[in-house]
Amino acid sequence: MIAWAGLVSALVAVGAAATLAWRGLPALTGRGQVPASRTRGPVIWLVAGAAAAMAVLELGLLLDDFSIAYIADNHRRGTPLVFTLAAGWAALEGSIVLWGLVLALFTASAYRVMYRDARPLAGGTLSVLGMLAVFWFGLMATVANPFAVCQVAAETGCAASAWPPWSAADIPLEGRGANPLLQNHILMAIHPPVLYMGYVGFSVPFAIAMSSLASGSRGSTWLGVTRRWTLTAWGFLTTGIVLGAWWSYEVLGWGGYWAWDPVENASFIPWLLATAFIHSSVVQVRRGVLQSWNYVLVIGSFAATILGTFLTRSGVVASVHSFTQSSIGPVLLVFLALVLIGSLTLFSLRVHLVGSPPRLDSLASREGAFLLNNLLLAVFAFVVLAGTLFPLAVEAFQGSTVGVGRPFFDRWAVPLAYCLLLAMGIGPVTPFRVARARVLWSRLRTPLRLSLAAASVVVLVVSRNRHLIIVTLLTTLVVCAIGRHLLMLVRNRMAATGEPAGGTVLGLIRRDPGYWGGQISHIGVAILAVGIAASSNLVTAGTVDMSPGDRVPFAGYVLAYESPFSRVEPNRTVLGARIDVIRDGRRVAILDPRLNDYGSASGPVITPAVHSTLGGDLYVSLTRLDGQGLQADVWAYPLQWMIWLGGLVTAAGAAFSLAAIRRRAPARAEATRA
Repeated sequence: MIAWAGLVSALVAVGAAATLAWRGLPALTGRGQVPASRTRGPVIWLVAGAAAAMAVLELGLLLDDFSIAYIADNHRRGTPLVFTLAAGWAALEGSIVLWGLVLALFTASAYRVMYRDARPLAGGTLSVLGMLAVFWFGLMATVANPFAVCQVAAETGCAASAWPPWSAADIPLEGRGANPLLQNHILMAIHPPVLYMGYVGFSVPFAIAMSSLASGSRGSTWLGVTRRWTLTAWGFLTTGIVLGAWWSYEVLGWGGYWAWDPVENASFIPWLLATAFIHSSVVQVRRGVLQSWNYVLVIGSFAATILGTFLTRSGVVASVHSFTQSSIGPVLLVFLALVLIGSLTLFSLRVHLVGSPPRLDSLASREGAFLLNNLLLAVFAFVVLAGTLFPLAVEAFQGSTVGVGRPFFDRWAVPLAYCLLLAMGIGPVTPFRVARARVLWSRLRTPLRLSLAAASVVVLVVSRNRHLIIVTLLTTLVVCAIGRHLLMLVRNRMAATGEPAGGTVLGLIRRDPGYWGGQISHIGVAILAVGIAASSNLVTAGTVDMSPGDRVPFAGYVLAYESPFSRVEPNRTVLGARIDVIRDGRRVAILDPRLNDYGSASGPVITPAVHSTLGGDLYVSLTRLDGQGLQADVWAYPLQWMIWLGGLVTAAGAAFSLAAIRRRAPARAEATRA
């Protein structure tokens, strides 16, 4: 029953997507607008098919229906409810179902908003989204079918499966279960869906851009419509990256959160390109330039999400994030090639219509700062892309294996990050058109003095590490420049209107929420940068060997090994050590680093224990535990919490701007109808 219901749901979604693509096609080919009534039905059926497919898969997991090969291979009885539900996207086929559901929901949102705010582009946008949905749901119904029937049962899991739902099933007695790493932390249930919201969200800006190009639309109308989905996707992608880094830190036991892993890089590339697009779109709206460049950034951002899916789900790279080995890689590569060839061909045919000659009065202006920002972000994305794909290219063409490690990425990332922080500090307070030196100096003089003072305090009190000093200087400049700019605007407006300070601040922020949302994100990046610099350059690391009753001093703490412990849980066996953390003669925490055994061939999963304070984290990860004692790797990371806080504040800036857009949308729609 599950096999039949799931496959029928996928086929319904494919049919609805194909109908949507066909009915919106006249708008893409210049044969006029498409009324909402023509696309409403396919959108409804698309959402219904996608939701039904996800619901059927989750129902099969809850019922332990091992007649379905995907469920037999990625679930087992006794798994806690949250990880049972998360198994719906723990492997390739299930992640395609989640991708399809998110795409269907974004398509429905685009239908509602496009026909309200940008009717000329609505039909073409929905047609492109329909084409994309045909691919993803076509995968679900064919080579990545999550509802294939298990025909040959293994001791645990399924040894062979068949696509037709009428196939005779050989039901295993027990499922294999998901990869142990995917059952070891609650963030597994949160991080992938949030990241997919970011990935799939870029489909809508891409579809709007293609619709605008196909119709030969001039001007910045498409940017205004695109902004809400760009901010939504960028905010989710930012949050997903932060949660992924947090998951890595809490689960993998190696003491870090970012290793320039190929799959980590695959999510970072579209983030960089989308960040560049958000900034350059402001220049086009305000000054009418960079229109062609904005189309290129939208195309690049969307293509990078497909590349990220390929790297994550094809199994072509060795990564702790690549939990699936499959034959879907060539299909994704063909799809990526079709997207790039089709979109860039359309762009080349329309570039004479959308191109805008440069009209910058001076590079010493906010437009010039935005150009510098875009150049830095594009170079950053290219470096990460080159370092990620170079080993794959060498292996494909020469058959040899090479590695591009962390030193390569750090060598480029650190100076580029410094330049971006400097641009963030100067750009937002630089006037448009022409920035006179006297005006710019008056706006930056006080922030620069405070930055130098903060850097001096770090040198005298904390450390003479050059990276920490530079980051302190630049991040203080960013925050103080924003604060000084807001203070001056408030003071001038209070002098002109006599309003109280609180009302003046709220009025200024409400008047330009896009700008102030950006400044919130800039403050978040500054907090993040301080956290990275402090935890990376002031870290204390060591290895301790302890027997029960031993006490070992480490980084201002005393670690006291009390005793080992073990317990049996429904889905795993836990073996761990209880360690008291003592500071100034007082116990401040009890840590329980563990080895979690899920009964898989890969062996137990090392699960670290973390004691977090405002000063930083104490991180303990077992490497050996037996009757004689334990050995553990130990790290002390100053200000580690600032990394997580900074990342979430960065995403909050997008949420702030997005909320302002939604508040203003009804008024704009009413004005348009009037």
